[in-house]
Amino acid sequence: MDAKKIDALFTPEILQQLFPKERANDFFDALFGDASEGAYDIELAYNGTDGKRIVLDLCLHERPGRCLVCSLTHGLPQVFSRHPVINVSGIVESVDGLLAGQARCGKWSLGGTEQRQKSMHVIPLTIHLEG
Repeated sequence: MDAKKIDALFTPEILQQLFPKERANDFFDALFGDASEGAYDIELAYNGTDGKRIVLDLCLHERPGRCLVCSLTHGLPQVFSRHPVINVSGIVESVDGLLAGQARCGKWSLGGTEQRQKSMHVIPLTIHLEG
């Protein structure tokens, strides 16, 4: 599939549909029993494509009055990859649907946590395309 067509698919509205803002609260509610215990909000961002893979970022934004540190986010790729509330496989299935048969999502993986700013860490989601 053409990279420009893929780029056009990932509007802010589509990204919000793929990963609604309230999912972070649902995650912390499942984890701690109280959504207000969470240290960050999670946002899905589009990071681009080379036509062979799509990279989306799970952006962790520090909540006011909380501390976002590497020791808190280092193990998250493993947790996110299998947590039913985060539902990375569901995100990939939805991306597959967006591609409308012009390409198919294959294997996916979460990269290591990257600190992009003091108050924002990112976990890249790489989706390999087939066909």
